[in-house]
Amino acid sequence: MDDYDGAAAKLAACVDLVQPTLTGVQGINAATLANAICTAMQAAAPPDVSSRIDDLSTGLNTFLLLFGGALVFLMHGGFAMLEAGAIRSKNAMNILLQTILDASASAIMWYLVGFGFAFGIGDKPNKFIGNATFGLARYATHFTGSATGRWTDWFFQWAFCATAVTIPAGAVAERFNFNAYLGYSMFIGGFVYPVVAHWAWCVEGWLGYGAADPLFRAGYIDFAGSGVIHMVGGLAGLIGAIMVGPRLGRFDADGNPVEMPGHSAILVVLGTVLLWFGWYGFNPASVLTIDSVGYATVCGRAAVTTTLAGAAGGIACLLNGFRRHRGWDLVGLCNGILCGFVAITACCHVVEPWAAIICGACAGLWFELLCWILLKLKIDDPLSAGPMHFGCGLFGVFFTGLLAKQDYIKEYYYFHAPSNDPVNPLSKPFPYGAFYPHSDGKLIASQVIGILAIIAWVAGLMTPFFGIFKFFGALRIPPEMEEMGLDRSKHGGSAYNGGGNAAAGPMTGGTPGNDVMRNSQPSAKVLPMNA
Repeated sequence: MDDYDGAAAKLAACVDLVQPTLTGVQGINAATLANAICTAMQAAAPPDVSSRIDDLSTGLNTFLLLFGGALVFLMHGGFAMLEAGAIRSKNAMNILLQTILDASASAIMWYLVGFGFAFGIGDKPNKFIGNATFGLARYATHFTGSATGRWTDWFFQWAFCATAVTIPAGAVAERFNFNAYLGYSMFIGGFVYPVVAHWAWCVEGWLGYGAADPLFRAGYIDFAGSGVIHMVGGLAGLIGAIMVGPRLGRFDADGNPVEMPGHSAILVVLGTVLLWFGWYGFNPASVLTIDSVGYATVCGRAAVTTTLAGAAGGIACLLNGFRRHRGWDLVGLCNGILCGFVAITACCHVVEPWAAIICGACAGLWFELLCWILLKLKIDDPLSAGPMHFGCGLFGVFFTGLLAKQDYIKEYYYFHAPSNDPVNPLSKPFPYGAFYPHSDGKLIASQVIGILAIIAWVAGLMTPFFGIFKFFGALRIPPEMEEMGLDRSKHGGSAYNGGGNAAAGPMTGGTPGNDVMRNSQPSAKVLPMNA
């Protein structure tokens, strides 16, 4: 209606200008001719420039979320390859099925309730949990995360939800009951993860830096989900690994770890490269909009810091592995790269490049320490999903509170409500990292509270959830099925059909699934394959 009224006003103004010129000309109706001329001119005129700019802006932002979401979804291919290569071949089909199941189950749950719990803002907004847009009802009139009624918000955020859901798979690999896996896949995607996302990323949440009323009038910074995604998925997987128990033969009678290396270094490297590629959607695209110089700058900086953190993490783990074993460990390099990515995900937009290198390197070494602790506690996490995602995610959230730069925070969070409060503004606006001079410590305090809240929420829900399955004997597969391998016992076949390696079992005279990546028996000092 506004567009129609504006066009009518412009037409009337044009007629008022043209008609006096035509008045007095013999044989014509000046008013009619002036109206015809102005109507033709208006029809031939190019669209309003401001309208075209708005359309272009919408198109750019839509493409960012569509392309970024596709990159994040591609990470499922990375997870599938990484996890399949890092376990014994007799369970490869099972882990591949679980990865695809995670995407499917999370999509349905995200549509039905997850998106509403995470980003739904109803007539009476709730700081703890969303309360609108369930099943995408009335989405066109509701704020969906980056704008009102934007379809790509649902798609982009689902890709993140699916990532949180698939992380625990590696921690419980090779012995978890499929029914229990399907249950927790739906539970995390439909409730556990969305609530944490609401706290940190919804404008009505209680925790996030960008919230209307954030914690300590500062807020928690977690740009792309070191805490919201990786801590949630990693802790859920760690709890599952503890409750389901170690794989058969993982520890000997004296409690010493027994090597169970994966079967394909090629798949591990392929998975790592795919995850690296996908992380450029995970982090830079989390800027959500790219229609201004400021947002474009943030997006570019996130890409640079992400790259440096991953590279530093890989090199740190590679050098540490050489120090311990006097050998260059390919899998250690891959693990370190992913640890760096997990840690920098919280702060890639607000730290300097040199800080990103420190973040990635420290995360890699922190990961190795956590893996050692898990072995000492006799906790079997085949892909070390707990240390990598929960441990390094926690480190990344904490690191943000130390070295987040105020200038970069202002650049992205320029709408920070307490800093712009006209009635009661902050004495030190835009709280920043504790290691910078004159910091008031509000940001690091918010980060610590965020860490504790996520741990309490996930542990409080997933422990009884897994406990119910364990009570009814439905958490773990029977020993004979575990020995045979999940592919043959549960899925009626094998991921590898044909000869050429021990994975083929009787066809080659080998023991099904006991093939390894190394040509010789690894040293007892080498940690199990982590990912």
